[in-house]
Amino acid sequence: QVQPVESGGGLVQTGGSLTLSCAASGQTFDSYGMGWFRQAPGKEREFVAAINWSGGRTYYADSVKGRFTISRDNAKNAVYLQMNSLKPEDTAVYYCGTRRVAHGTAASSFGSWGQGTQVTVSS
Repeated sequence: QVQPVESGGGLVQTGGSLTLSCAASGQTFDSYGMGWFRQAPGKEREFVAAINWSGGRTYYADSVKGRFTISRDNAKNAVYLQMNSLKPEDTAVYYCGTRRVAHGTAASSFGSWGQGTQVTVSS
């Protein structure tokens, strides 16, 4: 079983950049697709980006397309989210999860969530 631990969050100004990391324990890490989700106060957890097991396919929410990049390094059991041109509406707790079903971007399609890392974008 893969257990992720997120890091890299922080406070950044509008237009700034951050890179989030997800370190995943478990010997079968490279068998799983991985995803990044975020949750703002009072809102549901929403899809941000996903990557397949090899890193050859990536998927993005329309709200972050062109600004965020998801990548993975299976040798390091890690997934990354490079976030550029950050906006105040990107403020949320960001979570890393492992894919549980073959397709879909709903939160229910992923599991084994980490504890999350807070991203705050000031205007």
